[in-house]
Amino acid sequence: MSTPHDFLAIGLGPFNLGLACLTEPLPDLNGLFLESKPDFDWHSGMFLEGSTLQTPFLSDLVTLADPTSPYSFLNYLKESGRLYSFYIRESFYPLREEYNDYCRWAAARIPGIRFGQTVTEVTYDERAGVYEVRTATGEAHRAPRLVLGTGTPPFVPAACEGLGGDVVHNSRYLEAKSALQRKSSITVVGSGQSAAEIYHDLLQDIDTHGYLLNWVTRSPRFFPLEYTKLTLEMTSPEYVDYFHALPPPVRDALGASQKNLYKGINSELINAIFDLLYVKNRRGEVPTRLLANTSLEHARHDPGSGTYTLGLRRREQGRDLTLDTEGLVLATGYRYRVPEFLAPVRHRIRWDARGRYDVSRDYAIDVTGRGIYVQNAELHTHGFAAPDLGMAAYRNSRIIRELLGREHYRVEKAIAFQEFTV
Repeated sequence: MSTPHDFLAIGLGPFNLGLACLTEPLPDLNGLFLESKPDFDWHSGMFLEGSTLQTPFLSDLVTLADPTSPYSFLNYLKESGRLYSFYIRESFYPLREEYNDYCRWAAARIPGIRFGQTVTEVTYDERAGVYEVRTATGEAHRAPRLVLGTGTPPFVPAACEGLGGDVVHNSRYLEAKSALQRKSSITVVGSGQSAAEIYHDLLQDIDTHGYLLNWVTRSPRFFPLEYTKLTLEMTSPEYVDYFHALPPPVRDALGASQKNLYKGINSELINAIFDLLYVKNRRGEVPTRLLANTSLEHARHDPGSGTYTLGLRRREQGRDLTLDTEGLVLATGYRYRVPEFLAPVRHRIRWDARGRYDVSRDYAIDVTGRGIYVQNAELHTHGFAAPDLGMAAYRNSRIIRELLGREHYRVEKAIAFQEFTV
């Protein structure tokens, strides 16, 4: 059994990778990071050419906590010989594939990261006061504290569970694209950025391949991501303080009303889709349908014909329709699931009335308030800042403060011009 660490981090997306970069220089904080994948990989199924992050490069792994860190995006560009090209490009928004390369570059420089380590069980040793984490390779690691960064797995709507056939979630879009384009019809289901990117990508080639292309969303419209500056102030320490202090029912209602603040479509992409439709429509009617305010109620697959029949409902009219399609893409995003390996320590975790983590202001979920921390599992308690890359360094600064018992990276308390509370 390995020597105890100060903390063990499970899962390595950008959030825990940022924690690794920020703790690596600290001699009095020894962490081990375990990731089941063989290497860093973040949404590679959506590396469409030219696609960018929706947050600026300053929301990298470290800069908003430590602008002098050697693990910054700008240092990555300098070491890879592309800093001047990025400067001349004059865009704050890194390419999505470029950001993934940056994360891989950073991960390769952190000795405390172990890939290919699937965690199977977490237990707690009461006498020693440490958690024991076991992996599929038979290893066991011990530490008094955990940081969970297991991410949000692909979400499949209830109507499509066990559907069969070759239905594709957007997380695997690129690997399935060529097969999709050989079909006579393709339907994209979803309302956010991924759905829009996939629709736009397929629309560009619609003349070449001759398929029918449908886009179905239950949202009332194809709404843009709200990205105005006073709205961006809601990804601030003050707003998180305000949101976290609200009663849980109020938080739930408020969170449901704020999806356009973090799940909308880039307005430039919405305009590009319209412009592309306009250009193609001049040459003749475009074989495509855009169905907003339309929910997917049920679906079935016919193995003989390879066709999906979708049962749809126009929500405002209360009317039903069906749609047949050969290709089906579920751009339905991701939702958090409590990892099964936590089953032996469920009694040590605080739960709310709806069976979700009861997350403290400092991102702890255990009964002591200082033993298990979470990354991007607190949407219901901290608001839409939870999945925002721009708030990752701030959250990691607070977690590091809790792990150390002192503030190493300055934790901002107030950055907004507006007031959120009395």
